[in-house]
Amino acid sequence: MIGEIIAVALGLLVGLSLGALGGGGSTLAVPILVFVAGLQAQDATTASLLVVGVASAFGVVSHFGNGNVHFGAGIAFGTAGIFGSRIGLLVNRSLDENALLLAFSALIVFVAVRMYRSIDNSEPANEQLVDDLQLVNGTGVATKQRSSTAPHLDLSGPALAQLAGAATAVGLLTGLFGVGGGFAVVPALALLLKFPAKQAIGTSLVVIVINAATALAMRSGDLGFDWTVIGPFLVTVTVGVVVGTSISKGIDAARLTRAFAIMLGIVAVYTAASTIFA
Repeated sequence: MIGEIIAVALGLLVGLSLGALGGGGSTLAVPILVFVAGLQAQDATTASLLVVGVASAFGVVSHFGNGNVHFGAGIAFGTAGIFGSRIGLLVNRSLDENALLLAFSALIVFVAVRMYRSIDNSEPANEQLVDDLQLVNGTGVATKQRSSTAPHLDLSGPALAQLAGAATAVGLLTGLFGVGGGFAVVPALALLLKFPAKQAIGTSLVVIVINAATALAMRSGDLGFDWTVIGPFLVTVTVGVVVGTSISKGIDAARLTRAFAIMLGIVAVYTAASTIFA
């Protein structure tokens, strides 16, 4: 019972990351549901899809009100990831729990390293610049930088091919691990479609909603949620997303990103150690 209460409280942290940074928070959801709430790994990845998908939908509403959502790009990106999501689900069902958790640990390490290294490598999006909270190179993390007021879409063949590849990879991660993939979607939108950070973050939530809904539909025969845990966890994650969205303009994003990356590294080590020595 205590573990379930702690898991629900930690849902705020997941939501804050999704709302403020547009990615990374969903990588915490599965370890929290497994090691704190006590769910099985496959059940946790399925529950994570529901939680992250619903919470991201609320985030879309908040960001849309601020003019930071491009539905066309988000829907196109999410739709392009459906094939990858199917492949990820097939791999998920073929792995035993320990293998899945070890692979997830590796994913968390990758996300943590990318987030931490991103802080010192930021670049402006294009030539029309204004001061704002903005995205750093290719990591899906916001930091203070100069940003463009409107995206300059690159619709060249190579750019669209890269975007399709990124969408497929994100879909695969969603189907396999139950993560939203915002840590990959945000940089893809920023680098390939030249979206400013806030618009990349807001639009990434549309992609997360589509990917999560698609993966859940593919798992329709496995939806046996423990609502006594998932319901309250969903509420706190959703509250965290709304709060994270509202405070994103005033936070010291670089410091938040660094602290969150370190925390992800600790979670990755704990997840791997708990799996190996269980």
